[in-house]
Amino acid sequence: MALEEEPSSALQAMRPALDCLRDCADLADVDAPCLEILAAAAIQFSLPAGSPLYQAGSAGEGVYLLVGGRLGVAVAGGGPWVAEIARGELVGETGWLLREPHGATVVALRDSELLLIPNSRLDAATATSTSLSLALARLAARRLLRSKRPDRTLERARVFVIVPNNEEIDVAELATRLVAELSRGGSTELVWDVRARTHTAAWFNRIEELNDYVVYVADPTESAWTRQCCRQADVILLAARARAGARPWPMSISGAAVARAARIELALLHDGSFEAGAATRWLAELPAASHHHLIDAADLGRMARLLTRRGVGLVLSGGGARGFAHLGIVRALREARIPIDFVGGASIGAIIAAGVAMGWSDEEMRHRYRRGFVDSNPVNDYTFPLVALTRGRKVSRLLQREYGDVLIEDLRHPFFCVSSNLTTGRAFEHRAGPVSQALRAAVAIPGVMPPVPWGDDLLVDGAVINNLPVDVMQRHAPGLVIGSDVGADRSHNAQRRMNIFQILMHSGMVNSAATAAAQRTLADVLLKPPLPNIDLLNWRAFDRAIEAGYRYARQALEELADIPRLVAEVAETPHSSSLAAELERRAAAMAAAD
Repeated sequence: MALEEEPSSALQAMRPALDCLRDCADLADVDAPCLEILAAAAIQFSLPAGSPLYQAGSAGEGVYLLVGGRLGVAVAGGGPWVAEIARGELVGETGWLLREPHGATVVALRDSELLLIPNSRLDAATATSTSLSLALARLAARRLLRSKRPDRTLERARVFVIVPNNEEIDVAELATRLVAELSRGGSTELVWDVRARTHTAAWFNRIEELNDYVVYVADPTESAWTRQCCRQADVILLAARARAGARPWPMSISGAAVARAARIELALLHDGSFEAGAATRWLAELPAASHHHLIDAADLGRMARLLTRRGVGLVLSGGGARGFAHLGIVRALREARIPIDFVGGASIGAIIAAGVAMGWSDEEMRHRYRRGFVDSNPVNDYTFPLVALTRGRKVSRLLQREYGDVLIEDLRHPFFCVSSNLTTGRAFEHRAGPVSQALRAAVAIPGVMPPVPWGDDLLVDGAVINNLPVDVMQRHAPGLVIGSDVGADRSHNAQRRMNIFQILMHSGMVNSAATAAAQRTLADVLLKPPLPNIDLLNWRAFDRAIEAGYRYARQALEELADIPRLVAEVAETPHSSSLAAELERRAAAMAAAD
């Protein structure tokens, strides 16, 4: 009797593995007897987040099926993840097919559950059927094709962990507001330790599968719960009060981020009014990929969009006086309620981008730039041309007057500008330090203004190398990138007389012409307003350039139905009740503790 029951018992034992293999889409065409052979020897095991499944160059043990969790794939030599493996997918098939060491490193991005199908059992299964070999070969071919078409959505974050710096932070309010903002883009779940401390990795994975976004609230101490949260995170959001004295976070946070390539970002909570210098003070404790100043609801909405790669980045090109058209384009974007979440630029575009990042209104920007460029020509402090035609002091005074001692780190809108490094021959990105100094380097037209010393380097106008730095904006990955290109048209020939300023400015932009053409193709939306008869030095065309940019952008934006736009209120979501329930659980737990 025992002998008759044995096959049934064996089948029952391998049932969980067999069910997983049957649910795997990559094995849909593999015949049932072959799957049973694989399931009979499948080894199930757990892999903690941050742990490597295998390293590039290591010998393959077999093919793995991800039962729960998520894996990241990095090419040999490290670097960012080039692919992710989701639940129900196979990995390691190329090593078995080619009988060669692994060509990539695979790491658990979540606490994961896997099945290992050893090489010996794969060989045995293929001896009875060709369906398995064909299925794995097709999988390898599909992945090869995908690798040749990079997916810019790979880095989209879905799981966020808020780690308060201390008990004084109202983390419940921050978490509630963040969940409300994230709910604009999909179903969102809030998870606290009260609810999750007794659950397994499978429970956490299930929560992620059922939602577009998940927000975990960690402890301000290096607790087991904080470590668990950080193992789950795509983004670790460190929350601190801007006015408080800077103090470090638990070391486990940076360790979890390094192991899993999670992003660390800083949320500075300002108590009603802005605290200058807070970012520099806090970033010295734990450098973050980026930081966010939170004063009002608009700031929190911007942070949520940037965290989820649903924001809008605006890149403004150089172009001398033609750059005033950017003011009209910014006005049109604001009127259309299109958010400007991240802004950057080159040359005159950098100056106007800085005004946007300062939070200036359309009227204030128009007033300031008219005062600086029209009422007083900024490039007429001539000198004997040993280095340049002008001293550059007039521009320096103008920038200091308008931007003062404000640091790039203190701008409420994330901002960058580019200059050209004469020492290295490469573009230089400014993301820290005084705004006025960065802009002085960004507009140092070679031959017109002296270069700017920067450490051991010399910096000049960013338009020399990259007049439309869309690629720089894409590295910050805000989401959709809008490029505004007002670069000079081919309007000069041998019959037209040009002065030395015009020659130097046009010459400085010649080298970046091919780069600008490539940058235009990178933008998700390209705005290129027609600016006839507006030359690079025609400061008096101020109003005409603004109006041309505004009229062009209004019409162009009407035709862009899919572009993100701000809405007045957060729509009700199916998970709004779960948010309320989570807060009630937290309140009850705190009351019980008291």
